[in-house]
Amino acid sequence: MDFEKKLGRLEEIVQKMERGELALEESLKLFEEGVKLSRECHTRLNEAESKVKKLISIDAQGNPTTTDFEPED
Repeated sequence: MDFEKKLGRLEEIVQKMERGELALEESLKLFEEGVKLSRECHTRLNEAESKVKKLISIDAQGNPTTTDFEPED
């Protein structure tokens, strides 16, 4: 399952649980699935972030100089 589908499923789970209409067992099952999806999405985001580079300048040969992306606070 790709990132967008995992995120969509996670949103579905949250909506179902917020309604408060589920039995305890179903709530626990969905909670476990949600935690798993959340961890997988977080891992994927961390992987993507590590690949993002910020263009700093162009060297004399016309090649870009890059550095690791550092998000602004």
